[in-house]
Parts: sequence; structure tokens; C-alpha cells
Amino acid sequence: MIYRFADPTYLILLLILPLMAWWYIRGLRSRSGKLKYSDIGLLKQIQPSAKQKMRHGLFVLRLLAVTLLILALARPQSGSKEQEISTEGVDIVLAMDVSSSMLAEDFKPHNRLEAAKLVAREFIKGRKNDRLGLVVFAGESFTQCPLTLDYGVLLSLLEQIKVASKDWDGTAIGMGIVNAVNRLRDSKAKSKVIILLTDGVNNSGQVDPITAARIAKALGIKIYTVGAGTEGTAMYPVEDPILGKHYVPMQVQIDEKVLKQIADITGGKYFRATDSEKLKAIYEAIGKMEKTKIEVKEYTRYTEYFIYFLVAALILLLLELTLANTYFRKIP
Repeated sequence: MIYRFADPTYLILLLILPLMAWWYIRGLRSRSGKLKYSDIGLLKQIQPSAKQKMRHGLFVLRLLAVTLLILALARPQSGSKEQEISTEGVDIVLAMDVSSSMLAEDFKPHNRLEAAKLVAREFIKGRKNDRLGLVVFAGESFTQCPLTLDYGVLLSLLEQIKVASKDWDGTAIGMGIVNAVNRLRDSKAKSKVIILLTDGVNNSGQVDPITAARIAKALGIKIYTVGAGTEGTAMYPVEDPILGKHYVPMQVQIDEKVLKQIADITGGKYFRATDSEKLKAIYEAIGKMEKTKIEVKEYTRYTEYFIYFLVAALILLLLELTLANTYFRKIP
């Protein structure tokens, strides 16, 4: 709560109060008479009546009334601050590769898929007022979660993502883009974004990645592409019925040329993540580039209180006049 005087200049008038007091005391002295007595012992025993003592109260009422009138002129106010917030959100679809190669364990201490999920979780938690969606792709593409503001549901569905089974394994980058574009097609957001993460080369699907990127561009959708995988080879887990779980080296094959083209066509950017820390930094960088526009208008709403001071002053003046002409009336 804020308290202020709208016209504080009028407070200078408070300087007349000590002048009024001085003038009143001076008047009392000038009006007093003098008598000579041979012995004033008896007079000292005479105490002033209650009426005489209270008579100065009339002047006190007048001082208070004048004080309140001056405060009323200065217009006392109380104000409360209010904010008007308008947001311009971003619609973002996370397109995540869930092909079997995402089990490669070069993003210690996790495999690629778990590392991608951890980073995506932090990215989601860091957004506000943005609609987010989730698409997964391997040999085919599926919508894991449509655009939503319910981040709790989105995070729950993110946790349920698993590597594709053998019957739909593969890497359909083009189909992943098309599915994400379909989620954003009817979006009215100023900024529409796809963050596509993959660790391989397009080898499945009915739509090639470049064609899908051109469709995205036509709809005003920007694509950030992320290639996930170390340089050279990565250790891949293999389950053997006899030997059990063991690891074999797997050559890392990321079609960086195509991923760069996709980003260039749509006005996005390509990133290469070779470990968990770089992957986290990439998502943070994308988050900073795609910020939600928030406008905050702050204003203060004031309530006037001068009327209360004015009414109180008039009541005191009326009380002074009434007492002066009744109880304290002087008879010549």
C-alpha cells in the first residue's frame, strides 16, 4: 500500500498554526486586567472553574479544524500497485528419435535416449506460457503428446518413452518432421518451433527430410536440429542368450549435411551433441533463442481521502461555533 499527498505544496500552510497559537496567547495577555490588593493570600486559594479551564479547548478545536482543512487541500491518497501482463507464447514440438541406436552408451552415465529425456525434462520445466508437444519417431512417427500447457501431463508422457521395438525400428526423420508440422499446422502462435533430435541417417518413411523441411518453411515453422552421438564409435549394448549383456563398438553415423539443410531451409540452426553436457547446453541455447515475449504494465490505482478530512474539519468548526454560542457564551 502506498500513501501520499497529491498536492503536497499546500502543506506549507501548516506554518500558520504556530502563528495562530502566538496570536491567541498574545490576545489573552492583552485582554487581562489588573487590580491591586493589600493581601492576595485569599485569592491564591481560589481555583479556576472547570468551565474556565475548558474554554481554551475552543481554540484547540479551531487549530485541529484548520489542520484538517490544510491536509484536505493537500489531497491525501492511498494507492495499490497493479500489473497487467500480456504474453506472446511460443509453440514448440520436441521431435525425438527413439530408434534402437539411441541405446548407445556414449552419453555417460546414461544412454542417448535417457540423456535426451533428462535434458528435455529440464527444458520443459524452464518454459512458461508456451504450448509444448512431443513427437517420437523411429521407422514410423507417433504423437506422444499434442500441444499443451499442462506440463505435468507432458512430463509424465515423456517418462513413458522407450526405444522402438524391432517391428518399427529405423530412422524416419522426414516422417518425424511431418508429424511435428501437423501438430503445429493450426497454431496461431507468433513463433512455431520444432526441436528435432536424432542420432542417425534417414532410412525409412514416405517423406524425405528435405521435402518435410520445405513443408515446414511454407507454414512458417522453424526447425532446430540436433545430432546426438560421439565422434567415431560408441559402445552399444547387446543381449545374448548365452553370453548375457555385453557391449560391441558401433560406428556413429549422423547425416549432418541433411540436418544442416533442414535447419537452413527453415531458418533454424544445427547443433552437434557429443556428450550429456553439450546436449544440455544446446537445449539451453535454443531456449534462450526462443524466448516468450512478456509485457508487464505496472500502474498504481489511488483512492482519495480528502473528503474525510474535510468533513472532520467542518464538524470541528461547527462544534466550536456551537460551544462558543452556548456553553462558553460570554454575556457583556
